[in-house]
Amino acid sequence: MATEIYRDAWGIPHLRAGSAAELARAQGLVTARDRAWQLEVERHRAQGTSASFLGGSALAWDRFARRARVDDTARRCFADLERRDPGTARWVRAYVDGVNQGLADSTAPEFARTGLTPGRWEPWTPLGVWLATHILFAGFPAKLWREQVAAHLDADAIGLFATDGPGTSGSNGWLVGGERTVTGQAIIAGDPHRWIEDPGVYQQIHLSCPEFDVVGLAVPGVPGIAHFGHTGSVAWAITNAMADYQDLYRERLRRTGAGVEALGPDGVWRRASRHTETIEVAGEQPIEIEVIETDRGPVIIGGPEGIDGDPAGLAYDGDPADLVYDTDPADVAAAGDPAGVAYDTDPARAPLPPPVAISLRYPPRVTGDLGFGALLPLLRARRVADVDRAFDQWAEPVNVVQAADTEGGVLHRVAGRVPVRAAVNSLRVVPAWEPGHEWRDWHVPPRAGLTDGVAVMANQRGPAEPLGVEFAPPHRADRIAALLASERRWSAADMPALHMDTHLASAAPLLDHLDALDDLTPEATALRDRLRGWDRRMDAGSADAALYAAVRAAVVRHLAAHPAFAALTTPPAYPEVFQPWLALLPRVGFALEHLLRAEELYGIDRPAVVRAAIEDVALRPPAGVWGDTHRLTPWRALEPERPYDEPGLSGDHDCVLCTSGVPGLTDRAARGPAARYVWDLARREDSRWVVPLGASGVPGSPHHRDQLSLWLAGELVPVVTDWTRLKKETDV
Repeated sequence: MATEIYRDAWGIPHLRAGSAAELARAQGLVTARDRAWQLEVERHRAQGTSASFLGGSALAWDRFARRARVDDTARRCFADLERRDPGTARWVRAYVDGVNQGLADSTAPEFARTGLTPGRWEPWTPLGVWLATHILFAGFPAKLWREQVAAHLDADAIGLFATDGPGTSGSNGWLVGGERTVTGQAIIAGDPHRWIEDPGVYQQIHLSCPEFDVVGLAVPGVPGIAHFGHTGSVAWAITNAMADYQDLYRERLRRTGAGVEALGPDGVWRRASRHTETIEVAGEQPIEIEVIETDRGPVIIGGPEGIDGDPAGLAYDGDPADLVYDTDPADVAAAGDPAGVAYDTDPARAPLPPPVAISLRYPPRVTGDLGFGALLPLLRARRVADVDRAFDQWAEPVNVVQAADTEGGVLHRVAGRVPVRAAVNSLRVVPAWEPGHEWRDWHVPPRAGLTDGVAVMANQRGPAEPLGVEFAPPHRADRIAALLASERRWSAADMPALHMDTHLASAAPLLDHLDALDDLTPEATALRDRLRGWDRRMDAGSADAALYAAVRAAVVRHLAAHPAFAALTTPPAYPEVFQPWLALLPRVGFALEHLLRAEELYGIDRPAVVRAAIEDVALRPPAGVWGDTHRLTPWRALEPERPYDEPGLSGDHDCVLCTSGVPGLTDRAARGPAARYVWDLARREDSRWVVPLGASGVPGSPHHRDQLSLWLAGELVPVVTDWTRLKKETDV
């Protein structure tokens, strides 16, 4: 049969073909037609070549991608896929063929603006896009922050500053079993929380061939439907498990005549791989970087001479050639330094600690497997058992999976690869030259069941708790569970009310402090009394929500400015890509509950801090409502020629409606529900979904932003699977 492309009223593509390979090619083709600019941005990000057309603003990412070996890992994983699963490898190749065909005909306006010509996708490019999208998901840079906290405060402060809150990713997800629905069949609903991007990070799509018929949310640039799908007889969805599966190692490196060596845990110096790469930067001179990889993994920070030639952040005469390692046993013993002591050869100067170099160990680099073997089995799934077996092949990122089928089967499990190693590896940067930090095996992914016919996951300490360190606070999960408990029977049409709930339970600690204050000025007393009566809902039209947010922001700023935290105000000179994890103000903002409730906080008078904050706001209160400052600010690789309005938003980072600003820094929200879905197992046509903007990534298209008003209002688009209700676009 011919491969057919249809569209529904929202421009969502529906593809029908005679085989899985033909369908993959059509998926690649239609994705390139709808999102050519987005695909090229993602390809360049995976290769570390973004700065070649975006300029210096993209250089930090390119440095990281090159040093972390993202593209090389994708090549390695695809080669392994061809050996282990040639059928899936051919399917990926077919998708890439479609992408290349679509890009060749692209007239996306961004190409003309930047002078960029679409390049050629290689068979491993989808794997590179997947890895580049998810490599920071587990938040390994948080280990750099914990090192700072332990060094400048103490180890106990690590837990105090644990965000147990939003990082770069998260999700709500809930499964309501058939015994709790009006139809007797299960419902799965939720919303993944990611950076809101334009074009969006999820693509609504319908894929049909003799082997399978699936609707779901695809990742542009990756074939199939990985995260959220409905085959008619089984549906699945994921949330971020918040697992820790990437390690950072402090390395001892030295140059030799043959290259670079790294000190291993057995006390032996071993050759590290080393080469240089050149990064082209639009409008600037090219940058040459050194790429080093030890037995642990790629070196992503520093090198033999430290960070930009500054070993351990200490000054010396600036000539790396002057640094030598003293390996005299007496000197080594005296310094307690098994790697040798670094000295400037000028005898008048003091010994220096070894230079800083940190390597990253992450599962696909170790195993050569990105889990793409799960993608086709998911599309072919008919029952929960099929989904379960497919997710046995899942690798990265580590997720919690919920699934249900029309025969009453349900699934609630963790999927992904987490190494077995010492507990300290999950908390801190560990020394590569000390034994005991190696990866020994892989954890068996935990499983869980339903409670009173319901399973809720919102990145809290659930079944994945043994695999992680920091999780989301329980507020979203508790709120969803409480709402579900309020009714005995639920329908698919009831679910959007849960998506849009704006109750902010995390406001309690700050409001408790306010409640205890007395002797305030009349203006501050009035403000305190007004917040006492607030319903704790972060609605866009609420003036009280705006007042609370202003007081919270002031408290965060006062705490961050306290002398007790002065040593944390200047982050170390690590690469720019890691700086968001090292900034004090966001850390205080997202850990505010802990900081306000801790028994003692390094001598900080918290009532005085809260008093100062409410007095500040009482003198200069916000004039409007929460939505005036809490506005949607999507990330774009290239700003549009004509700016779009930034709509006001309801919600906050601990609401079920999770729309995140950075308390104390900005109310603008760049992160939130990147899609919403309701999968109805009774009748797939009663399922619903929506994305923040639209199905098309082409500016000016009628489907570029036509779902935004629905997304803002909490409304969903019908899932259409009846081909007679679709408009045929073309045969390919």
